[in-house]
Formats: sequence, structure tokens, C-alpha cells
Amino acid sequence: MNAHEIDYKIYGEEMQFIQIELDPEEAVIAESGSFMMMEDDIKMNTMLGDGSQQETGFFGKLLSAGKRVLTGESLFMTVFHNAGILKRKVSFASPYPGKIIPIDLSLEKGKFICQKDAFLCAAKGVSIGIEFSKKLGRGLFGGEGFIMEKLEGDGLAFMHAGGTVHKIDLELGEKIRVDTGCVVGFSSTIDYDIEFVGGIKNTIFGGEGLYFATLQGTGTVYIQSLPFSRLADRIIASAPKAGGKNKGEGSILGGLGDLLNGDNRF
Repeated sequence: MNAHEIDYKIYGEEMQFIQIELDPEEAVIAESGSFMMMEDDIKMNTMLGDGSQQETGFFGKLLSAGKRVLTGESLFMTVFHNAGILKRKVSFASPYPGKIIPIDLSLEKGKFICQKDAFLCAAKGVSIGIEFSKKLGRGLFGGEGFIMEKLEGDGLAFMHAGGTVHKIDLELGEKIRVDTGCVVGFSSTIDYDIEFVGGIKNTIFGGEGLYFATLQGTGTVYIQSLPFSRLADRIIASAPKAGGKNKGEGSILGGLGDLLNGDNRF
């Protein structure tokens, strides 16, 4: 195997974190800002690229880092390495409420496609690259643009998704339609495209967007119930307005309730 063989345990329900056990000389790579805690003898090192063992020399690392920039990620990744003689543990936390999804790339023919911000951490040796869409419609209207993240190798990788995560194993000839923001990731054997919702009323008044994501083929698909963009929109919509006023959410009186409470100033 090229990737390090690591053991792990996921803790929690809504705000999960993952604890990874490293044998001596084993290492794990992680996104910047995901670190939670680590035991003694774990050494942290920031480097260009993803640390995959197939990288050779400075230009190989620079190319890997450049690919990450295209997906909206940092040039650098952090490696956590067990420099001791005993097993040690390091933990990484979810960035927002949701679930951590383990992906064994050796069971996915060495490749798995995911949305740009889904990757959390992986065994050292796993390559985090980019997957360009070859279809114009998917690139323009698919929610993730022309670029998605590509996890390659034969080790364990971990994604994070919002809300509840649903795993679907598609069989030959099966097809599902999904909100474009709810797609977390899928096997490389899955055909991903977009489909127009159709219908004047659906288009104008449906409120669900103009396009569905369509997935078909033989393989695994992960769907999330709460995309981060949807969560952010709800938070912004519920935030107090300028001057400290709110919308009176949940109140029949609404703005009148603010007036009676003395919140309105003249």
C-alpha cells in the first residue's frame, strides 16, 4: 500500500470529531483549522501540497498545491506524524453540525469524487486533487462549478457533510435526482449531470432552483440534508438587523411586538 494504514474512531452525534490512532512513523494529513487535540510524540508540520508519496521534488509539491487553490483550499496542508515508539492519537473536529464520513479508497477503485469543501483529513499517501467537469451544463449550473475535489489512493480518507448523511448504493440502470447543494460525494463510476426542473410554475414559484443534480450508474452516493450554504442563508436571514432589531420570528405580532416591547426607537 502507498498510504499509511491508520485506525480511527468517530465520537459524537451532531458536532462530531474523529480520533485517529497512529503507529510509530505513521502520519495523517488534514485541512488547516480542523485540528482538535493530540497526544505527546505527535509532531505537526505544515507543507505544500497533500503529502502524497507520489509527489517528487519541489515542482511536484507546487503542482499539487496549485490544484488545491483551484478548489478554494489553502496552498498548504498539515501533517501529523507519530515520532515516538508507542501508538499515539490525534483528533480533528467537524467545522459545523453534521457527520464525518469514512471512505476506504481501496474499495472505491482508488478514486472518489466529492464537493470542494467536503475533505477533512486522510492517511498520508492519499492524494487530494481536482476533478474537472467535461460537461458545460454541469459546470455552469451544477452548484459546484467545473471543479470538484478528487481523492485518490488506497488509504482511508474522511469527508464532512452537513446535517444527516444518507448513503445510497446505486445499481445498474438506477437514477436519482438531488438538489445540487445536497450532493456530498460519489464513486468515480457514477455519472453526474444536471437536469432542468421544467414547468413554468416550478421554475418561477418552486423555490427549489432551476436544476436538479442527476446521478446514475453503479456505485455509492452520499447525500447531506443540510448544505453549509443553506445553513448560512438561514443564519443570515435570522440575524438582527441594523440597530439591533429582529424580525420577530415566531411571533404573531412580528414588528408590532418589537414596538410594544420598546425595541423601536424614534
